[in-house]
Order: sequence, then C-alpha cells, then structure tokens
Amino acid sequence: MDTRDESSMFPADLSSVLDPTSCSLVGDPLVSDSSALNDQATHPLKVFLRVRPFSKAELANNESQDCVTIENSEMVSLCAPKDSSTMKNCERGIGQSVHKFTFSRIFGHETTQAEFFEGTIKDLVTSFANGQNGLVFTYGVTNAGKTFTIQGSPKDGGILPRALDVLFDHIRGRQYPKKNLKPYLGNDVMKLDAAQVKQEEAIKASLLSSIKEDGMKTVKSSVNLQNVSDLSPGYLGDDTNIYQFATWVSFFEIYNEYVYDLLDQFPSSKNQKRPTLKICDDQSGTSYVKDLKWLNITSTEEACKILLIGNKNRSLASTRMNQQSSRSHSIFTIRLLKLGPGDEPSILGVSEMSLCDLAGSERCNKTQTVGDRLKEAGNINNSLLILGKCIAALKQSHIPKKASYVPFRESKLTRLFQPFFCGKGIACMIVNINQCASTYDETLHVMKFSAVAKQVVQTIQPRNFDFMNPRIVGKDGKVLIELDANVSIEDLLSEGEDEELDMTILGPEDLLRKIEEFREKLITERHSKLLLEMQIRKEMGEAMYQQMVHLDETWSKRLEDYKETTEEQLENRLEMYRKAIKNHAYRQAMEDLEDEYVPLDEFQAEQEKVEERDRRIEDLEIALCSSKQSNDDVTGKEQDPVSGAVTALTKRCQDKEKVIVGLKLQIQNIKDEGDLDVRRLTEENEMLKQHLKIKEQEIRGLQNLAERAIQLEASVTELQQELDESRKLGSAMDIREPKPKKGLFSNLRNTMTPKKAKSLEKTEETPGLSRKKPLLSRK
Repeated sequence: MDTRDESSMFPADLSSVLDPTSCSLVGDPLVSDSSALNDQATHPLKVFLRVRPFSKAELANNESQDCVTIENSEMVSLCAPKDSSTMKNCERGIGQSVHKFTFSRIFGHETTQAEFFEGTIKDLVTSFANGQNGLVFTYGVTNAGKTFTIQGSPKDGGILPRALDVLFDHIRGRQYPKKNLKPYLGNDVMKLDAAQVKQEEAIKASLLSSIKEDGMKTVKSSVNLQNVSDLSPGYLGDDTNIYQFATWVSFFEIYNEYVYDLLDQFPSSKNQKRPTLKICDDQSGTSYVKDLKWLNITSTEEACKILLIGNKNRSLASTRMNQQSSRSHSIFTIRLLKLGPGDEPSILGVSEMSLCDLAGSERCNKTQTVGDRLKEAGNINNSLLILGKCIAALKQSHIPKKASYVPFRESKLTRLFQPFFCGKGIACMIVNINQCASTYDETLHVMKFSAVAKQVVQTIQPRNFDFMNPRIVGKDGKVLIELDANVSIEDLLSEGEDEELDMTILGPEDLLRKIEEFREKLITERHSKLLLEMQIRKEMGEAMYQQMVHLDETWSKRLEDYKETTEEQLENRLEMYRKAIKNHAYRQAMEDLEDEYVPLDEFQAEQEKVEERDRRIEDLEIALCSSKQSNDDVTGKEQDPVSGAVTALTKRCQDKEKVIVGLKLQIQNIKDEGDLDVRRLTEENEMLKQHLKIKEQEIRGLQNLAERAIQLEASVTELQQELDESRKLGSAMDIREPKPKKGLFSNLRNTMTPKKAKSLEKTEETPGLSRKKPLLSRK
C-alpha cells in the first residue's frame, strides 16, 4: 500500500535546516511559522486524479491489461503488468506488484469536462473572484491528457475557458471601460496615459486580427451556468454593484529553462532568436516575469483567441509517445483588478490565478529522444525533479521542529510557484494518467509523486480585496500614490494637510525670533546629521575593513586547505599509478612465464630421451669397434679406407660424448641452481631445446654412418670373395694374364674409393652442426 510515506523518492534533507522563527533563507520562505497570524487557515493540498480513456490504436495493441482500477471516489489501485519493470523487480523480491493511492477526488474516463470543472476548481474560481490568488497545475506523463484538461477542444472547453465563463458572467456590466489601469510587477498597477492606452488597443487588435486571418475557431466552453447565479451578484457582498473590474491576461512558457512570451510574434527566420524574459522580485519578494505582455480582455472569446495564438507559438515536438508533445511548461495567468466607482477609481485589490500545463514527465528510453529532444527532456525532468524536492520539503514543514529549506530558486518554474505555496494563494494539483500497460512504470512514478504532494499542508493567509494594499505607478515606474482599500483619495488628502499658522498675529520681533530659532534648529540638525554621517562612515569603514581582513584570512585558509588537499590527492593518484604499473608488469611477466615456461617433468622426460640416445650411440660405437677388428683381421691393409672412416666416426662420437657429458653437467647445475631467475631458466631451456634438436640431427647422422659402415663391410666381404675366386682362377691361368686381373682389381678399388670418399664427405657434412659445442650461456 502506498498510503504510507512516499518521501523516500525525494531527498529528505535537501539543504540546511532553517530557524523556525525565520521566514526565508536566500529568498525561500518556510511555510510553517510560529508567528503566523491567528486567522490563517491550514488544509492539505488538493490533488485530483483524472484517468484518460483508451484510444482505438491502444486497444488494438493490447494496452488494456487492467492496470488501473478505481476502487471508489478517493482510492485507486495499480496492478503491474507482466512486461513492466515493476513486475520484474517484484519477481526478484524487490517492491510489490499492487499499489494503492488516495486522492481528494478521482475522475474516471467517462467524466465530462463540465463534471470535472464542477468537481475540481469551481471553488478556486470563486475564491479568485473574491480576491484570493490561485494556482492550478497539471502533472503526468506525455500523452496523458493534461492539455486537454486545461484547454479542451473547440467543441468542449476545458477548465480554463469554463473558469473564464464563470468570471465574466459575474462581472458582466461592471467592467471598467477606460482600460488605463494595467498590472505592473508583482502586485502593483500602472496608470497609462492616452497614448499608451491606444498602443495597448493596437497590440490587442493586431493579435486578434491575426487569428481571424488564419480562420481558426475559438474554443467555446459549454459551462453549466445554472449554479452561476450563486456567484452573482452578491457573493462578494451586498455592495458589490458599486465596484468595477478589469481583467488582464498573459501567456508564456518555460522552455529549456528560458522564459518566452507566447504573445510575441514568432521569428520567421531560423537565424533569429526568440527574445527571452527574466524573472525578478518586487519589493515584497514576489516573483514576476519582467517585460511580460499583458492584454486587457472583455470576454471569454477574446481570451480563447489569445490562447490559440499562444499555442501556435508554443514549443511542440513529435516523440514516440505523442505526435504533438508539449516540450515546455506553459502558464496562462489571469489578473483581476477590483476598482472603486467613478471615472478615476481607486485600486481596491489585485488577484491572480495561474493555470500551468506542465510538460510531460517521461523517460528518454521510452520516448527514444535524441539531440534536441534529449536536451528538452533533460530540462523538463530537472525542473520536475526540483518541484518534487520542494513538495517533499513542504511536506515536512508542517511537522514541528522539522521545518526545512525549500529550494524554490533552483528552477524558474518553482520560483514562480513560490508565492502560492507560501501562504499568498491556494494551489491545486491535477494528476493525469493513462491506463496503458506500456507506460505503467512512468504512471507509477507519477502516482508516487502525487502521494507525496497530497501530504503537503498549506497555510493560507486571508487574501481578499480588503486585505490588499496595491500601489499605483506612472509610466516611468515611479509610485504615484499608495492607497488603502477603505480610505478614499479625499480622506487621504485631508489627513495629510497641516494646519496653517496665522502669521499676522505675530510682531516683527517675534517673527525675527522665530526665524532665528528655526535657523539655529537647522544648523543644529545639519551639525548632528553631519556628525552622524561621519560616525556611520567610520563604523562602516571599520566594519568593511574587518570584513575584508576576515575574508582574506578565510580565503587564505581555504587556499591552504585546498593546496594540501590537492597535493594529497596528487600523491594518492601517483601512488595509485605506481601500483597499477607494478601490477601490470607483474601480470605481463606471469603471462610471458606461462607462455615460455617448461615444466620440470617435461624437462626430465627430454633428459631421459637424451640418455637413451646416448646408450644407443654407445652400442653403435661398440658395434663399430667389433666390426673394425674383424675387418682388420680379414682385409689387412686393404681396409685402410674403411678403418679411416670408422676412426673418424669414432672420433666424432667421442666429441659428441663430451658434448653430452657437458650437457649433463649443465643439467645437473640447473637442478642445483633451481632458484635462478625465471627468465634465465626460460632462455637456458630454449637453448637446451636447440641443442637437443642438434643432437637429434647428429644421432641421425651417426645412424646413417653406421648403416654406411655396414654397407661397406658387406662390399668388402664381397670383394674379398671375388679376390679369393680370382686367386683360385689365377693359379690355373697363364702368367701373362695377371695384368687384366690387376687392372680389374684396381678398377674395383677405384670404384669403391669414390664411394668411400663420398661417404666420408657425408659424414663430414652431416655432423657439421655438432662441431660447435653447445654451451648453456649464463648471463
């Protein structure tokens, strides 16, 4: 249930807490004050809810999922749809899926414009006609029906034209005809001369003619005037017929935190910029828009035409949620001047009613805003956020000892709302929502905001015409005269007249004595004023000097503190960078180590392979030695080439054995020196891998030599057999025939010699890589 405190969505402590006896801090007053008048009235802020009906497109898109249910005239419940963020959070155990809210009154989608006006602001219009200031503002997401609620349609007017109908029906026949009294600043009245009156009429005629040229229809309201007779003519008193009234209106917007007058001509060229207006404060602290255009109106039709002209100049844009979305806060203000009877009437009071159409509260991802639309949405949400802060602070202000600072001046919108929330008027809030499931999360946010606003308690000061004390100023802005509501001009002038002294009854000496007395008094007064001025100047100079010294000390201290803080921050940042560099270097080294590191098991396996190859080499050497001995016994001197090859092979094997012994020693040293640096171990491991590769090549060369030696032995055996056969045959042949045999044997030897030489060349080329003794270099 959201009937509990919803202030968690706004900061509870927005700024420093004010003294309860104080009225303001930097111009932002507290609502609760212990010294308030006894006749002040307090009541909660009225918050009304209006639910927009579905459109045909929304029904076709299955937007109707029973998200909003009106329980009764004051309570509504919201049920989260399946695809909403609220339901997803609820499934994760965050929040709840059903929320209930209470309002001053709830109006369903079947409510007509007339019923809505009768049930909401009709009493506020009555108070406005009676001299009380009033504010009505609409709040809701884009495409929730805020503009329709205020302005309505050409066939069915909203609350604004209906309020104007009630007002003009009351003052009918009592409108001030001269139109030479115009609102000025916050609560004053300017008296216009004939030329200024003509200028005002020309401006108004020009605006109204422009709307006629466009052929636009005026907004006509169908207010039920059956109960208007209750307001006319005596709801302001029995003597209301002696009063006269003048009605003035203005229309402006706040767009991107700039104030623009909607009644100014919109620039035709894109290069021309719209003139911006400033928000100022008058002497009483009331905020007003400087240089704002005010127009005198005499009927609802004229006001509606002015409203249409302003709508043409209003900042609109197309978003995903609304094709004609209001991108600004528009404020239509009505000022009612109550005047006395006669051609030169006295100013009895000025009342004001403002109707504000706030821009839509929305999320950028929902509307898919980019560029200018994103900037607009940021300013809209910022102003609404500050409005939420002000309302949250106002909610705490009626609680004893919890009065807090209200940040009205952080936004132009809240700065203009300030008088209405601080006892100088009555505020009323209208919340517009739609029932679409796709906008449920935004609707829930709006409802939580309204729940906080409903807890605001307004302290309303008696603000009727008799309480006002306006001033009349000239065209130069200087005050002409200040009037009291119950005092006529003749009475005020008669009270200010001094009794004249009859000088004829005094003699010349008495007159001279009087003159001397006055002269002495004048000199004394001048002397005292001069001394007082010198004293004040001296005190002000000393105070200024002390203030300058204090400021110098304060800023020096701040500078030192800032310097120390900056140095500390720089040192911390430098230390952070150092740690980051060390961590990066460590991670990089670990990554390199993981890429190049050879585990000890693999290294031992490679070592075992080398030992196995060494044993095979030894076996081959033994086989070669035995073959050499057998060949020596059989062939004798004829086996010299073979023995030379075997000798060379044996020598190379011995060299390789020395290399292997050196490698074993180095491997043993590596085992003993296991605590060496990781990088050295990696380099030595790479070199060992290279040496192992070379060793494998050498072993393959030795195997080839062994095979070649076996082939040579087989060749030698064959030659020996042939030699034996030749000797047997030689004994049976003639003695002349040994030459061919000798030649045949020599040819055979010659044929065998190149093969041996070739085999020796191969043996020299194959182990050539092993001549370089591989050594493990250590840096």
